[in-house]
Amino acid sequence: MRKILLMVAPLLAIASPALANPQDFLNKAMMGDNSETALGKLAASRAANPGVRQYGAMLATDHAKGRREILPMVKRYRLPSTTALAPAADAERYKLGRLHGAAFDHEFVRYMIQDHTDDISDFRGELKSGDPAEVRAIAQRTLPVLQKHLKTAQALQAKQSARRG
Repeated sequence: MRKILLMVAPLLAIASPALANPQDFLNKAMMGDNSETALGKLAASRAANPGVRQYGAMLATDHAKGRREILPMVKRYRLPSTTALAPAADAERYKLGRLHGAAFDHEFVRYMIQDHTDDISDFRGELKSGDPAEVRAIAQRTLPVLQKHLKTAQALQAKQSARRG
């Protein structure tokens, strides 16, 4: 029996990634929703440009909805629910807190392009993961929303550039 266990143990170690651990993705997605909600609310109240304020409100609404959708899965996988922001978003919130007017708008839009580009990559990666189908389905449903957010931010950045140039 011991000999069989010694032969099977390395196979289990190799197979475990295929069995997947969805907790990492779920935790990152939850913190991402927290971050976008908080930063979106900040932009909705502080941005100088009405388009950036509307974009912030859209982010806050969409990501609050995303959090509500992911929480049952978080509980199912016995993860602690958190309201914490991702570390990069927390640093960005501090940076934005010191900016006003067009400088705030520019930095907020720049960060949202970077963040949503990264998020889209992560969510596409999740679709190819060995995580359970129910977790991959969250990524599938969320991707179009993230793509809409990225396109909106890129359009806002183009308008900002046109005003400057």
